[in-house]
Amino acid sequence: MHFQPVVFAVVIAVLVVSLTALARRLPVPTPILQVVAGFAVGLIPGVTIPQLDPNLVFFVFLPPILWSAAMFTSVREFKRNLDKIGTLAIGLVVVTTAIVAVVARKLFPDIPWPVAVALGAIVSPPDAVAATAIVSRLRVPPRVITVLEGESLVNDASALVLYRTAVAAAVTGFFSWGESIVRFFIDAGIGSLVGLLVAWLIVRALRLTKDPLAEALLTLAGPYVAWSAAESLHVSAVLACVAGGVYLQQGLSTAVGPASRLQSRTVWELVVFLVNALIFLLLGAQFGGLLKLVPHDQLGTVFRDGVIITLVAIVVRLIWVPVVTALPRLSANVRRRTPRPNWKSVTLVSWTSMRGVVSLATALALPLVIANGDPFPHRTEIILITMCVIVLTLLVQGLSLSTIVRALHFVPEETHHAEERLARREATRRGAEALEDLSHEPWVDPRDVEALRNELRERLRTNEQEGGSFEGRRRLRLAMIGAERKMLIRLRDEDAISDEVLRSLEQELDLESVRAGGGNAA
Repeated sequence: MHFQPVVFAVVIAVLVVSLTALARRLPVPTPILQVVAGFAVGLIPGVTIPQLDPNLVFFVFLPPILWSAAMFTSVREFKRNLDKIGTLAIGLVVVTTAIVAVVARKLFPDIPWPVAVALGAIVSPPDAVAATAIVSRLRVPPRVITVLEGESLVNDASALVLYRTAVAAAVTGFFSWGESIVRFFIDAGIGSLVGLLVAWLIVRALRLTKDPLAEALLTLAGPYVAWSAAESLHVSAVLACVAGGVYLQQGLSTAVGPASRLQSRTVWELVVFLVNALIFLLLGAQFGGLLKLVPHDQLGTVFRDGVIITLVAIVVRLIWVPVVTALPRLSANVRRRTPRPNWKSVTLVSWTSMRGVVSLATALALPLVIANGDPFPHRTEIILITMCVIVLTLLVQGLSLSTIVRALHFVPEETHHAEERLARREATRRGAEALEDLSHEPWVDPRDVEALRNELRERLRTNEQEGGSFEGRRRLRLAMIGAERKMLIRLRDEDAISDEVLRSLEQELDLESVRAGGGNAA
């Protein structure tokens, strides 16, 4: 029997778990450890690292990442920050592409302009996976996370349009800016419609299924259906996944029941965790494998060019974000209507621009030859420079982010807590009204009504209590839940209750712990 794939999967699982546990004990983001581990694996003698297939990245890895990021993005905050997201996801991508192309022409005087533009489009978009995986662990204002995640959701679409246009021009020798601009809007519009249609069909199917496992499977199939449909129409598959994820998020609250929502969220968290880990391990492994193909006397030159392109990409963003933020405020009307920008948030957004697997996949997807049969110009150099940009931005920016966040001393935002108290209060009051409406039904026991009234009064009193510390009450509640869980386990160990009773009551405590913000704390 052939067990190699099973052994490989077990080794990967052990490696992922070990690196995740190690990252929690070190001041190093998990993605960086995974890249280093993948790089080390790629350098092991006798270990053959297959070349990463761009189709594998674009179809297997990218759709669930984009879909899940869109599902868990606040639509309200996305709309509020749409102007900032647009200047980053479209404006900055175009500017970075142009400036990197100019620098590439200086580094390689014989490189054609379309090829230089292709290199700029490859390294211009910060990666959705890298941004979410690193920034989400830090105490960053929600608005900053919304801007960074919104940028990473949209910038791949604009970068891929530039990339495909430049590659087509390099292969055929024909290029048209007007056609490129029109093509971008067509791709974006139809791609978004495809994603919305797929998500609408999923919501309709979810209303008929009524099975938590089947419903979770439907949500997992969504990104792949949207991506395949958009690709078959030659429109933006990236925006198809983004639009579909946003629409599904809006419909999930009414389309499925509580068990399905809890289970779907758990399934998605596991899928995204595994995909993220595999992506960064593959990145590191590919870098090690590519280094073996480069003659030792050329490594210094390649690394120098990679450092220069990386610095250009970083510096352009460091200049662009503050300038674009400040320019509208030159108008007196804008200054009166909008609050002064938070320079701490501007600084953090300016610095956070890690590149990732999309850049590598687009570099590897470069054609081998052009129309006349000649090799694609500087293809190997572009791939290696792209790897340098990815690794350097992950190491330099990823490692420094936690230090920068601590130095900026962000003030905790209380808006979320105030909105949560409002939502709890109004939902509880509506529940009380429903209880009173049902209290006269013949099947209702008055003792049950009174017990629930007392419970609702306690919940209202707790929700309306403004004094004290929210964090303090949360920690007290979690400590109480922990004590209750230990007592249940003790009763089970003493044979006073069965395992079935333990599981039932433990699930209630787990749900209460999650509601109190306990996460995965034992």
